[in-house]
Amino acid sequence: MKRVAVYCGSAAPADHRYVALARDVGRTLAERGIGVVYGGGKLGLMGAIAAGALAAGGEVIGVIPAALVAAEVANPDCTELRVVANMHERKAAFTDLSDGFLTLPGGVGTMDELWEAVSWAQLGYHAKPVGLLNTFGFFDHLLAFNRHMIEVGFIREAHAGIIMAEHDLDLLLARMHAHEPHRPIFAMKASDL
Repeated sequence: MKRVAVYCGSAAPADHRYVALARDVGRTLAERGIGVVYGGGKLGLMGAIAAGALAAGGEVIGVIPAALVAAEVANPDCTELRVVANMHERKAAFTDLSDGFLTLPGGVGTMDELWEAVSWAQLGYHAKPVGLLNTFGFFDHLLAFNRHMIEVGFIREAHAGIIMAEHDLDLLLARMHAHEPHRPIFAMKASDL
């Protein structure tokens, strides 16, 4: 992986571990020669991931909709800052520019980005790894709900492994590097569905 799209919150929770985590992830990615594609803001976890990567000499590409430039305080320190028309263009750019997706803690926007990456992988719009860093157990309930969707039958067994979740970044990156694409819906016949 030369670049990963990193999904994370633009907020900074009172628990400072989250911002420190984002900064450490950015630094680690840069040290491994992996560029960061992210939401282009300089606040919260977004700003921390960029700061960590930039401080370690890494590539950071920010992608931010014009309407959010002021709200998320666009980060002029990025290696490259792309201002796009809307969220659809932002997420398409994340997919086009990256070799995988890495989700850190965040809110509604982060969940939207994660689920779109999962949905697009399931359908076959991309065959890239979708990683979820579950530090501090932040995503425990989401992972339980994902298992529930699998058990009930709303997620096919062929797609049960799309989300790769780990508590440790090294383990997660190793799994993402070893990613083998699954059989997408676009390649299935009606009898498979």
